[in-house]
Amino acid sequence: MTHLTLGVVVVAFNAADVILDCLESLLASRGVTLEIVLVDNASTDATVRTLRDWAAGDTPYQVPVDMPFALQPSTKPLTLHPAGQPTAPGPGQGHRLTLIETGVNGGFAAGVNHGLAELAGRAQIDRFWVLNPDSAVPPDTAQAFATCVAGDFSLMGGRVLYYSTPDIIQIDGGTIDRRSGVTGNIGLSRRAVDMPSPDPAALDFITGASMVASRAFYEAAGPMPEDYFLYYEEVDWAQQRGALPLAYCPGGLVYHRAGTAIGSPTLNRPASPFSLYFKHRARMRFVRRFYPSRLPLALAYSFAKATQIALKGYRREAWTLLLGSLNRPPPNHVRAILSQDAARLALPEHTGRG
Repeated sequence: MTHLTLGVVVVAFNAADVILDCLESLLASRGVTLEIVLVDNASTDATVRTLRDWAAGDTPYQVPVDMPFALQPSTKPLTLHPAGQPTAPGPGQGHRLTLIETGVNGGFAAGVNHGLAELAGRAQIDRFWVLNPDSAVPPDTAQAFATCVAGDFSLMGGRVLYYSTPDIIQIDGGTIDRRSGVTGNIGLSRRAVDMPSPDPAALDFITGASMVASRAFYEAAGPMPEDYFLYYEEVDWAQQRGALPLAYCPGGLVYHRAGTAIGSPTLNRPASPFSLYFKHRARMRFVRRFYPSRLPLALAYSFAKATQIALKGYRREAWTLLLGSLNRPPPNHVRAILSQDAARLALPEHTGRG
């Protein structure tokens, strides 16, 4: 079956410096009509103002000189539709943008779920593409995701490449070490020309940076779990797939800047304390939920990793990693990044909520 309409969810938090590259590249997509829902998770920077000025045509868009592919800016003005508005006519009528302002940063999954709920109400859409805002997509990627895989599937991914080094792979799909809960990136740091497409049967999950969910999976599994706040949401979600297999789309190329909002690790720097706290808290939560007998091994990994980081001179990062692993309150330098409302949602056990 050919799918001419594809839903897209982009969750933004303090993404003013990258969001337009993502949206302009999506709007340049060809061969498919996109229903794009942009969810702003209570950004404290100029993200929303940047979006409105751009859509109105008040701020001309300049294609970055390092964009990995040719890109022609879209025609302005553009309409930013509010949530719940009846959808536009079918394929051939152009891409459509909807803006949802959540008013509070409830975490990545909460933002995604706002977007999925909006798209699920549009009957013509049976595939939902979750895409990070610090990404740029070639013009044929959306069509590939809309038409790839003829049978049923749960979640589908493609090749995510580093924006700054576009011949190097960030991830082709994810694996889980069931002893420690540590996730692995298939293809990480390998040259794209040297790596064939992975066998979908070898994948444990699809990265949340670029992940297509089928309507059948969404209706069976329900929304993405929100209790992680950051990290492991897509890993957990993939465990709910039942008999629906994971899928891989060779044409689903995405260029990802990686870690622009929360300080995830890149090829050239370690993760930030904020990233380390929530990642290792999430890892232990995932192990507790799915592999409780492996908790001692998972905790041993935390101590070994913290020791390794500390020996490299990153003592604050090491301590933060351990606090997250033990589900202890975060240090002030992590908590200070969250607003009061976000802290209540991210840390209910440490704020008296729930």
